[in-house]
Amino acid sequence: MILLRKLLFPFAILYGLITSLRNYLYDIGVFKSYSFDIPVIAVGNLSVGGTGKTPQIEYLIRLLSTTYKVATLSRGYKRKSKGFILANATSNADILGDEPFQYYSKFKDIIVAVDADRKNGIENLMRLKDKPEVILLDDAYQHRRVKAGFYILLTSYDDLYCDDFLLPTGNLRENKSRAKRANVIVVTKCSPTISNDEQLKIKERIGLNIPIYFSSIDYDSSVYNQNQSLEVLDINNKSKILLAGIAKPEPFFNYLRTKNDELLVFPDHHHFSESDILTLKNKAKDKIIITTEKDFVRLKTEILAEQLYYLPIKSKFVNQQAIFDKTILDYVGTSSRNR
Repeated sequence: MILLRKLLFPFAILYGLITSLRNYLYDIGVFKSYSFDIPVIAVGNLSVGGTGKTPQIEYLIRLLSTTYKVATLSRGYKRKSKGFILANATSNADILGDEPFQYYSKFKDIIVAVDADRKNGIENLMRLKDKPEVILLDDAYQHRRVKAGFYILLTSYDDLYCDDFLLPTGNLRENKSRAKRANVIVVTKCSPTISNDEQLKIKERIGLNIPIYFSSIDYDSSVYNQNQSLEVLDINNKSKILLAGIAKPEPFFNYLRTKNDELLVFPDHHHFSESDILTLKNKAKDKIIITTEKDFVRLKTEILAEQLYYLPIKSKFVNQQAIFDKTILDYVGTSSRNR
């Protein structure tokens, strides 16, 4: 695979020229970007998958939803619907996509919508009778048609964008120089004990005069199903099935895995077929199945409720959380007052 990626280097150069031309045409106004009279925060990355966008969006929901009416707007990756969809009691992961449905299932006081055309999505949200006061754009760093008021760029500690290269040789969606559009950068999936010296070295490698924060994944001490919870320590010695259909599932497995467990790995945003479900049931039998939250919302109607559990995660800042929170709250507050 590494050799193949190196052989595809000429295509990476071509891809870079195309994305650079597109960005340039937006920069000079040939392609029009649209701004809105509402605080809009875009969360995204330069690389493909696995940077922790979902826990970062959920962090912002928790931060903002006690004060403001929050809406999330996603494209609804791999959903089986088209156009603008507003989440309601009849929605599921097929209609919304797994991540938006997860937001809708967890946060009852927010608005959840999907639309591949973010401009159209925002316009529809602003027509609602109970319209939002702040909009979170999920995975929208490359969506130049909407000009967000605030950009949060995520990059994973073990795969920094500054060390990567363009697709298909590397994993970058656009040139690393486009990181300068960000208002802040969050280095995700760090060790909770990352030293100040290592943080400084990463900031120097990134080399931008932009506030850079460091966050880790905070795993829950329990797993949950629709009716009950189990302490992770209490199930360590039980044989179980661990299932993940996410990008970079290794930390999930490492947190839960013991020697008697069986691991099942599926592609990111995988739609589980009848054959997949049958195979899973045959493997599990009387074992419990533990999966990610994102996979749980797609599997919970297919597996016995008492057999299927999920492990919640949260984004947790290693330090400077109060400064990050104030930056976001100041942006939203100032933008709201200036409307």
